[in-house]
Amino acid sequence: MDKNTDLQHFLTKVKQAEKGHGLDLSSGEDLSMAVMNLIAIEEHMFFNANKTGKTKYFELLNEAREMRKSLLKMIVKDPEGEVWCTSKHLLAASMRVMEVGTKYQTKGDTKKAYDLFKKSYDLYNLFWAINLGLTKTGQISLKNSKETPISYPKNDFLGKVSGIIGKILDCCRE
Repeated sequence: MDKNTDLQHFLTKVKQAEKGHGLDLSSGEDLSMAVMNLIAIEEHMFFNANKTGKTKYFELLNEAREMRKSLLKMIVKDPEGEVWCTSKHLLAASMRVMEVGTKYQTKGDTKKAYDLFKKSYDLYNLFWAINLGLTKTGQISLKNSKETPISYPKNDFLGKVSGIIGKILDCCRE
């Protein structure tokens, strides 16, 4: 398949997703944010347990993990191969990169912060592209954009995905 055929196929899938997907995308977006936070809770419980020597934190980690798994199942419907783990790690990476970006922003390094925010947003949108069936994971490449920070170029794959997913996932649309 040539690039134009691949892009046409991708856009056809996007239009189908826009017309009505089995997932309430507004709720799905909220759930994805909850999953991100539950992953963070799991991490914090792990470190609390090891820093304090108290195993109760491992028990809390397990409770957060079970809740995270049940919520992620509401979004990741039919995972094939490594899609489940890829989805979890895309959300976790997106959250962590965003947090590092906010630290750079706090230090006044907005150029670095905006670059990290873009990367975080691309990872988040890649999660949705995979879980809405808009792309095959084997076709994905993470390229660094040469555009200025905060500019979301639409000429590379992730730029196109971010632009399209951004239109589909409009949490303000009821």
